[in-house]
Amino acid sequence: MHLPPVGLGTMGISDASTVATAIEVGYRHLDTAQIYENEGVVGDGIAAASVDRSELLVATKLWIDRLAGDDVRRGTEASLDRLGLDAVDLLYVHRPRGDYEPGGTLPALDAVREDGLATHVGLSNFEPEQLATAREHLDAPIAAHQVEFHPFFSRRELLADAQTHGYPLVAYSPLAGGAVFDDPTITDIATTHDTTPAAVSIAWVLAHDNVVTIPKASSREHLRANREAAELDLDESEIERIDAIDREQELYPE
Repeated sequence: MHLPPVGLGTMGISDASTVATAIEVGYRHLDTAQIYENEGVVGDGIAAASVDRSELLVATKLWIDRLAGDDVRRGTEASLDRLGLDAVDLLYVHRPRGDYEPGGTLPALDAVREDGLATHVGLSNFEPEQLATAREHLDAPIAAHQVEFHPFFSRRELLADAQTHGYPLVAYSPLAGGAVFDDPTITDIATTHDTTPAAVSIAWVLAHDNVVTIPKASSREHLRANREAAELDLDESEIERIDAIDREQELYPE
């Protein structure tokens, strides 16, 4: 599955005009979820934008109370109704928790995909052994795996799985909830490039093979800046300096 380097994470976005502006600025990958309670907002933003639906890649995630085999279709249809769409391009299991059961959830997702309600099936916040089990139950390949990934927290074994099996790792919270703005290593590299710590952090994320990212932004200025960060090239020594930051900060632990 091909995903653009920078998409739009919509957690916390409550204004449809932000989504419409993002599309106008050039975003083509829009990521939402049932638990964000803003699928309707994203749908309204898509409807308001002057870009054909076929040019957009829309993703949503089934929450843990919609993962029982009998609930997957109803949950998917409810998301589509809120989004105002006939289908999503990427449908994730948000977390392998709650009603998730590989033998029931994943075949139900395959059925939803086969019936045209979703083009691809993805997973989110899985462990390596859970990914392996999922591959045993899914007919279609895992299209993407969405995980927390930023300079202060990156799961190398999850990156390795994505690279081995050839699917994109979708990095959420690439700015570590804003913590990158105060890190001396990142701010020093930003000064060298006459750019922002946000751009450096996004560039570091994208320096990894098979990784794309979905930062959240609301203003036109920040939306543009996040997309343009994909053009920033960090040299090997700068990447190594960020790799060596002695800090672990997981924003969304289980």
